[in-house]
Amino acid sequence: MRNVGVGFIPTLGALRRRTPFIFYYISYCISETPFREGINPISAKLISCGKIFNIQFRPVRIRYQYFSGILMTEQGIQPVVRLSGITKRFLDVTASNNITFDLYPGEICALLGENGAGKTTLMNILFGYYTCDEGQIYIKGQKVNLAAPKDAISRGVGMIHQHFALVQSQTVLENIIIGMGSGKRIFLDLKSARRELTALQERFGLQIDPDARIWTLSVGEQQKVEILKALYRDVDILIMDEPTAVLAPAETDDLFNTLRSLVIEGRSVVFISHKLNEVMDISDRIVVLRAGQVVAQRKVSETNARELANLMVGRELLESIEKKKIEPGQPVLEIENLNALNDKKIPALKDLNLVVRQNEILGMAGISGNGQRELAEILFGLREPTAGSIKVNGKRLKFGSPASAIGLKMGRIPEDRIDTGLMMDLTVEENLILETHGSAEFQRFGLMKSSRIRRFSDDLIAAYDIKTAGREAVTKSLSGGNLQKVMLARELAGRPAAIVAAQPTRGLDVGAMEYIHQRILQERDRGAGILLISEDLDEVFNLSDRIVVLYEGAVMGETHGEDASREQVGLWMSGVHR
Repeated sequence: MRNVGVGFIPTLGALRRRTPFIFYYISYCISETPFREGINPISAKLISCGKIFNIQFRPVRIRYQYFSGILMTEQGIQPVVRLSGITKRFLDVTASNNITFDLYPGEICALLGENGAGKTTLMNILFGYYTCDEGQIYIKGQKVNLAAPKDAISRGVGMIHQHFALVQSQTVLENIIIGMGSGKRIFLDLKSARRELTALQERFGLQIDPDARIWTLSVGEQQKVEILKALYRDVDILIMDEPTAVLAPAETDDLFNTLRSLVIEGRSVVFISHKLNEVMDISDRIVVLRAGQVVAQRKVSETNARELANLMVGRELLESIEKKKIEPGQPVLEIENLNALNDKKIPALKDLNLVVRQNEILGMAGISGNGQRELAEILFGLREPTAGSIKVNGKRLKFGSPASAIGLKMGRIPEDRIDTGLMMDLTVEENLILETHGSAEFQRFGLMKSSRIRRFSDDLIAAYDIKTAGREAVTKSLSGGNLQKVMLARELAGRPAAIVAAQPTRGLDVGAMEYIHQRILQERDRGAGILLISEDLDEVFNLSDRIVVLYEGAVMGETHGEDASREQVGLWMSGVHR
């Protein structure tokens, strides 16, 4: 044993109590037996209020050069959360099958798996949203019964869902204090709440106007509100479900900085994501689920994105996508001098001109907020432009009319499959015929052709490998990847001449992404013209025959896919000509 000087952050509990302490000495003990996952303990004695305490600390995430204070026992680090033998069934489907999962203080643990692998279900059990059929939950060493989210929150567990639970018409401050109560007061103490919120913002660098209405905020800003909401409730175990799915790169960097500041204080984070490069960047440890079971655990230093992808799907993924070289045909989608305003009545599109041809994928790259969403909504019939025209197969599209797009045989794959793509309370079968149920194929003399609808639905479920309990299953019971397959099956069943795919793989696992990409290429080879709007540059580069970059509502640059330079595209995305 030798004495060394080590800088570290004390436990969060000590900070909260504002206990004055002086470091007496720090001894670094190198153990012959590997400490948990190869990390050696640092023991310390502190003098606090005239008393000597023996407290252990461990260093974490050395590549960021900080230490996290963690209370130890003689047996070593104890998990702050232990899920033991967790099983959860939904009718005949076992979503979680005898899962044991540990989360340690001061770590970021990534939870990986295909859509439907059981990641969100497992974390919903920890958050009290579901109750398990079998198994036990331990938080900070105590066995607990979590019958509702309020039980989890009271024990320091918070969860930020992929779809935020914020009241759009209320302010940031109002959203943060919702459900907190006022104690013995008749009225809420808004001044005190504002002071506490301001202190949290300064402490974690989450700057946002407390008086801003939620609907005026970007997705990244709304996520900051959700994090502040959890911190305001004093959670030290934070579950984040697909937190970067809709974030721009700069917003993702901000989020990661926030997570790192949380673990410095000894808090723990469960990070659910499909973006393997991000998982490798932010996580300490990775747990992989497949079909409701834990199939692997890895330290970040001992794995790579390729291995993780194969573990998730249980097979070797394709190294690259094969794309045939085909000459484009006639125009199938023509956009001329299109102008539009965004929700704040600020110009979002400025004299936009685009042409998409048969047998062609036109990829549209750009940082979020440069007019992509408004363009997609106009094409889908959900927003009217201020000027311009759109033709599909030479016929003019009627603005503000989804029926016009359907009638002109335009396949529409919106970025938000839940709010604008599907009706979640309908069955899978009903969603598959949602746009064509009134056609002669499915209706005669006002009566539905039930047997024809059943055959049609069963054929699509089989052809698109949609994992569901059956065509009569409620759509909201499906995983994200299978929801996307339902939408894809419906939109492609009519063999559309033009397809608009907005963020088609957002929030999907690597296996589902591979499938969607292959389907898009099949449609292109069949003769369809496809406008691919995506913020995933890998997706744009791998699939596109031509690439345009949208910046502040106009085309900043255009290049052919085979000649595309990431550096040049990146400059265009930043508004730089070269």
